[in-house]
Amino acid sequence: MAYWRHKCSACYKQYNKKEHLVEHMKVSYHSVHQPRCGVCLKHCKSFESLREHVIGPLPKEDCSRVFSEQGCNLCLKVFDSPISLSEHKRSCRLPAPSPIGAMKLPYSDPIVVSHNGRGPGAIAIDCEMVGGGDDGTLDLCALVCLIDEDENVIFHTYVRPQISVTNYRYEITGLTEEHLRDAMPLKLVQEKILQILYNGESIVRARMQGGKARLLVGHALEHDLDCLRMTYPDNLLRYNIQTSFHDPYVDCVSAMRLYKRMRAQDHPNDASEISTDAYKSQNVTSKFDSLRAKELEQMSPDELYEISRPNYKCWCLDSSQAIQP
Repeated sequence: MAYWRHKCSACYKQYNKKEHLVEHMKVSYHSVHQPRCGVCLKHCKSFESLREHVIGPLPKEDCSRVFSEQGCNLCLKVFDSPISLSEHKRSCRLPAPSPIGAMKLPYSDPIVVSHNGRGPGAIAIDCEMVGGGDDGTLDLCALVCLIDEDENVIFHTYVRPQISVTNYRYEITGLTEEHLRDAMPLKLVQEKILQILYNGESIVRARMQGGKARLLVGHALEHDLDCLRMTYPDNLLRYNIQTSFHDPYVDCVSAMRLYKRMRAQDHPNDASEISTDAYKSQNVTSKFDSLRAKELEQMSPDELYEISRPNYKCWCLDSSQAIQP
């Protein structure tokens, strides 16, 4: 039977080795930006975990009961009364975007919209896939769309797959052989997209601090990038946003609206919060880094908690990405 001797001052989790407690407490300090249950005030690691906490398959009973009567299923806020909740829901639900419509796009350079000095901003991307391979199940990018934060289309083109298409999936995509006859080669599409995303920033700095490179949001980003045979720094990718549409423009607009809604939430300030530069470089620095292991092991849990810092990355810090020296 394990003998638990070391306990975290923040979450009361216990460890049988002090070094395990030290590692845990490096980031045990809760950020004021972290999602929090409006009923029991518990901090959650993400909005996904908060949703599981109140309306998941195994929610906390008391929280679930209150939330079912006074909670918003969209933003997960809890209100004082059902009346307040009803008034809130009128403004919380986002309008559905209108489809851009089927069109025969010419083989031409993309239109890049200037951000007018507002910094790099965010770009939403979505791809439409056709099928390749003997059974048509291999996803091949055939149409890609990029929009800016104002929902302006800055790149929208058909893509010429590198292998033969065996299933155009017309019922879903609306695409035919004619659409792809004069489509842009994949290699050129890659170059155009990366030119838009990196925004003149070096790849090295983009990976370390973001710099002028743009944030990328969308639905199933990893899958889209994989089908485009592209990579983009993890620190510039923003949470996959699930939608049920099959129009790339609609998906882009839906993703961008949800992203901006999350970013625009009320965010309290805390002088002890970690700096934006630390978030951008993804190096959670604190006094832990300046102390030796033996010094840390001699400290009490309360002392460790005092020098710990959160590693939660908040949506509101995205807008700070545009601030350049």
